[in-house]
Amino acid sequence: MQVSVESGEGLRRTLKVQVPSGRVDEQVDKKLREMRGQVRLQGFRPGKVPMKVVQKRFGPQVRGEVLDEVVRATYAEALEQESLRPAGAPSIQPVNLEAGQDLAYEASIEVMPDVEVQGIEAIELNRPAVDIEAADIDRILDRLRRQHAEFVETDRAAEDGDRVTIDFDGKVDGEDFEGNSGEDVPVPLGEGQMPPEFEEQLVGMKPGDEKTVTYTFPEGFPDETIAGREASFAVTLKKVEAAELPEADDAFAETLGIDGGLEAVRERISESLEREREQAVRARVKNQVMDQLVKNNEIELPQTLIDSEIDQLREQTRERMRQAGAADDEPELPADQFEAEAQRRVALGLLVNEIVRANDIQLDGERMQQALQRVASGYEQPEQVMQYYLQNQELMQSLQLQVMEDQVVDWVMERAQVTDKPMSLDALTSGADGDDEASTEA
Repeated sequence: MQVSVESGEGLRRTLKVQVPSGRVDEQVDKKLREMRGQVRLQGFRPGKVPMKVVQKRFGPQVRGEVLDEVVRATYAEALEQESLRPAGAPSIQPVNLEAGQDLAYEASIEVMPDVEVQGIEAIELNRPAVDIEAADIDRILDRLRRQHAEFVETDRAAEDGDRVTIDFDGKVDGEDFEGNSGEDVPVPLGEGQMPPEFEEQLVGMKPGDEKTVTYTFPEGFPDETIAGREASFAVTLKKVEAAELPEADDAFAETLGIDGGLEAVRERISESLEREREQAVRARVKNQVMDQLVKNNEIELPQTLIDSEIDQLREQTRERMRQAGAADDEPELPADQFEAEAQRRVALGLLVNEIVRANDIQLDGERMQQALQRVASGYEQPEQVMQYYLQNQELMQSLQLQVMEDQVVDWVMERAQVTDKPMSLDALTSGADGDDEASTEA
């Protein structure tokens, strides 16, 4: 077999492969002889059909099958011979398929780039240093109390924390749109059931008041017909109910089903916040690591991988839009909308894989088990969830990738410059940066 490689633009390569005719002819002959013992044709006894008849009747079909098999096999051999790593499936064009002549074809591919990760020691990381304060526990305790509040009707103006009941009818440029109206809709103010800009305009209204509330839908709103446009809502406030919170005492702890009184509730909250803090800190550090890996390492990326990533991002976006009730189940989503994110994902995948390969980082079985337990703990029957994951190869591969990425982050942190940055828990979990002094306030 003869193989030559021509370089094209970027990572594009063309393999020119020539296979001796004897290799194809031998396999064709072998298959036809095997068929002869099995084929049944009228006028011939089983196994006694003349070879010439078998060749005439089945030769073209068998040759086509053999050509496919030989092309697949020799393509793999050519890649190994030339030490090429394809980024995707090849585009194969036949050059010569004539019987009795050497098989010749060309395979056009993109190859994986050579990656050498640099700049690890230059990476600077700000690791949030967060203490769980009594005020943080109080804030969660107040949230629990609000969830168990009793609402009492009042004639006063609506305030943040109240629950109001409204009728509304919205228009965009005088036209109705999907979900534009509702009657007797309860709205707990300050809980984010409706956009803050909408809820803020309900504060101060009294029962019986009517008001025009304006709201501009975000550019990325699922319903593209109203995305980025301003709507006017005719709102009638029908009822205001004030929240009466239960006392934070041992009796309240009992209603939560927690033994040990209020102190046990505060301990549970503290443990939960510590887990939340750990996850948020790791997420922040991981984002910094990934951002700086991409910044410090410029890689030529295979368009094949970028296109594949774009397809995944597009489908994920469509699924989110369907779940959000978008009117159009198959919206137009141009590729350039996802190009930058796809490039980042592909680059990170190549960099992480190279760090793993070059440093022989092995998947940590204990961390994998912990990750699986963490996922399952969010469900009512964690054992069943763990079993489901263990039986689903795709889910397990996704979890393994997450764990391996975390191991790579730890590997980078051991070599990078890490500075602990004081920060409040609220700033950490809200995603705010804040300066050191301001962020330490609880």
